[in-house]
Amino acid sequence: MTADDNRGRIRLLLDTADSKAWREWLPTGLFHGVTTNPTLLAAAGIPCALPDLRRLADTAFALGTGELQMQTFGRSAEALEANGRAIAAIDHRIVVKVPITREGAIAAARLKADGIRITMTAVYASHQALSAAALGADYAAPYLGRMNDAGRDGAGEIAAMQAMVRSAGSAMRILVASLRSAEDLARLAALGLDTFTFSPKVAAALFADPLTTAAAEAFEVAAETP
Repeated sequence: MTADDNRGRIRLLLDTADSKAWREWLPTGLFHGVTTNPTLLAAAGIPCALPDLRRLADTAFALGTGELQMQTFGRSAEALEANGRAIAAIDHRIVVKVPITREGAIAAARLKADGIRITMTAVYASHQALSAAALGADYAAPYLGRMNDAGRDGAGEIAAMQAMVRSAGSAMRILVASLRSAEDLARLAALGLDTFTFSPKVAAALFADPLTTAAAEAFEVAAETP
């Protein structure tokens, strides 16, 4: 039985390319893996180039991550496919992220045909999640915060994606990204979502409750009392 089996269906991933954050948060045992993308790479000062991605993967797996999601890149289906294959070849625990565009769909279909696990990313509407499921994607990643920023009902749309996937009998996971708070995560979990990726800031908020802090301190004081 794997560690993920012990956690039931809930699957949490840490959304950052900063290895310092990995060192801080992976030892908590909360996270199934790590997600990255070119924007996160840039924020961490890491070029989106295959040699750098190999070094980053080596670091992630040395720190004990169970899964690493890395995004392919290129402006054509052929480039997305070629870079996706190169990324997948780094380690069998890598899931290749592919934007849900027409070119991305072509590349994803070819990658899946060879058994490469994929996440269709930048999903903003239920019909895109349906397309991802039809492609046989392992994950579809909608961006909650960005959907809300655009004036959409992000939580409602994502809940509809989850219901659609379950109704269709698909094993694809709806991987909710762009979470802005721990409350976002709890609200979506109450709606039936079970797979989330979020920043170290949101990870810290999972433990931030003054009552918990006070109780933990009271326990220690009592333990130290003669």
